Amino acid sequence: MPVNPHHPISANAIDSDRRVLELLSQTFGNVSSAATEIINLEAILNLPKGTEHFVADLHGESEAFNHILRNASGNIKRKVNELFATSLREEDIRQLCSLIYYPERKLAYLRQGNEDLDNFYQITLHQLVKVLQRVSSKYTRSKVRKNLPKEFAYIIEELLHEAPSGENKQPYYNRVIETIISTGQAEPFICALCNVIQRLSIDQLHILGDIFDRGQGAHVILDTLSKYKDFDIQWGNHDALWMGAAAGNPCCVANVLRVSLRYDNMNTLEDGYGINLVPLATFAMETYGDDPCEAFMPKVAQDNALSEKSRRMIAKMHKSISVIQFKLEGQMYDKYPEWRMQKRKLLDKIDYEKRTVMVEGVEYDLLDTHFPTIDPGDPYRLTPEEEELIEKLVHSFCISDKLKRHIHILLSHGGMYTVSNSNLLYHASVPLNEDGSMREVEVEGHPYSGRELLQRVEMLMRSAFNTDTPREDRQYAIDYFLYIWSGPDSPLFDKAKMTTFERYLILDKTSHTEKKGWYYKLRDSEEVCGRILDEFGVKGSHRHIINGHVPVKASAGESPVKANGMLMVIDGGFSKAYHNTTGIAGYTLIFHSSGFELVQHDPFTSAEEAVRNGTDIVSTTALLELNSQRLRVRDTDKGKELQAQIDELTELLYAYRHGIIKERK
Repeated sequence: MPVNPHHPISANAIDSDRRVLELLSQTFGNVSSAATEIINLEAILNLPKGTEHFVADLHGESEAFNHILRNASGNIKRKVNELFATSLREEDIRQLCSLIYYPERKLAYLRQGNEDLDNFYQITLHQLVKVLQRVSSKYTRSKVRKNLPKEFAYIIEELLHEAPSGENKQPYYNRVIETIISTGQAEPFICALCNVIQRLSIDQLHILGDIFDRGQGAHVILDTLSKYKDFDIQWGNHDALWMGAAAGNPCCVANVLRVSLRYDNMNTLEDGYGINLVPLATFAMETYGDDPCEAFMPKVAQDNALSEKSRRMIAKMHKSISVIQFKLEGQMYDKYPEWRMQKRKLLDKIDYEKRTVMVEGVEYDLLDTHFPTIDPGDPYRLTPEEEELIEKLVHSFCISDKLKRHIHILLSHGGMYTVSNSNLLYHASVPLNEDGSMREVEVEGHPYSGRELLQRVEMLMRSAFNTDTPREDRQYAIDYFLYIWSGPDSPLFDKAKMTTFERYLILDKTSHTEKKGWYYKLRDSEEVCGRILDEFGVKGSHRHIINGHVPVKASAGESPVKANGMLMVIDGGFSKAYHNTTGIAGYTLIFHSSGFELVQHDPFTSAEEAVRNGTDIVSTTALLELNSQRLRVRDTDKGKELQAQIDELTELLYAYRHGIIKERK
């Protein structure tokens, strides 16, 4: 409870908190230091709320993700416009923004043919200092200082906090700029200013899952995050698949390889994580050398043309691992009948003479029945060659040091859900019944629902990487990643089935349907969203659910905003593979002190284009929710923590002044 240090307080109240106060007194040993900290924290509470940045379903699109980080989803350009709209041409604003996003590359480009670099440096340094003053204005000097590079920290602070227009400081300010240029430090200093502007434009980054698969650069994204400070990750089903592969689940390994081959994503496997694909290529040539494998041709983006020979090779590898996957999954479904997934066993439903397959009572024609490694009498048994191959592939995933480091990032910064400033964040869903109540899902023989379900699944996933977990329990946790990936009641999937077999081998598209869970049918209901928020203890007059997973078909008129603004789906198709479906290239969400802004992006060309011509991701911004008053730090979760610290320090101050706790020298 808050305590007025000048008013009487019962000894019992102090005694009940005495241990906390004694510990606190080790840091703040006297009245002066405790009072100073209270003043500092009270000041912080009245600063504007920092900017939160939400992105989802990155799917390996590292270049677009990197650009959005650098431009803060257009937030930097908005601030530059606010400062220079009346004094700079649009072209000059674009070039300044391009410099802020890619300082090293832009400077190298500008150096070519520029005869008056000193003048350019002087103008640019003045402009960048103004931009940094604007983006740093909502932070304490201490926080800004922590984000400054050591070699230029003192000079940047001087420039930030001295007005160049003042009569006394004008010569001082100008001389600092001139000396930076004359000593040859202009370019390193410009780069330092640009990098600090980028860092301070986003206070907290939230990634709502699916970093992996489809695009070529999931490993690049995680390398970038390894150097980032304030971020959290809500695991997606594709992240869980890679976690399962890293833990040694052969079904997950097969799925990771299949998806990578389907989208010709070899860079992540080979260059990113050093996965040895030679055994798979050798097996594929020996087993399917004369097979055209037409149903397994990779989906190749227009800007990533493959030779016909390469396409054929990938198709053979693709078919090889797909057949192995179907066999391994069938074995897993028999091992865990409680998952109720045996109906997904389709290899034993193939009629090779009729070239058909029976799926849930319906007979379909097959596009391909050339499966030399399948024994119709025992279709889920691996051949000795397949067993040897999958052992090598699993071993390759398990020994990849870089993959281990990246999985550690997912574990240390991630989880199934997060509650942040009255916003509930998760990747896909909270399984529901038809009436909107929380669906009970059995995990290891016990029913869980709602928040308990997500917590239990997260604990199970973590135990797969905990060497202290008993061997049998750990093995179940490793196996369970397959259910998380494709189980009907998995919070990261929540569909009746994953129709992988049908999409490859059955032409009739009616068999491809993946019926979504009730969550997706009910998420437009304010009552249902309110019930979910209550379940997770999310409070506040303006509370929201933010998630991704299912691409929003913007081109078909679908809105990412559901339930009258209570739920926002920000998967707009970051991955190039989804651009034709969604009509756009993703959404990002910005939550700053004035409210929520949803940013809709067009496809990103390239960083090279941004550097040379000042082009940017073309974005459309919609103001979703405008606060009647600007939010302060005191209105956030961090503010509540700071207020609790103030209350404790105030109590400590009272204890010092009344001799209950002695001051330290």
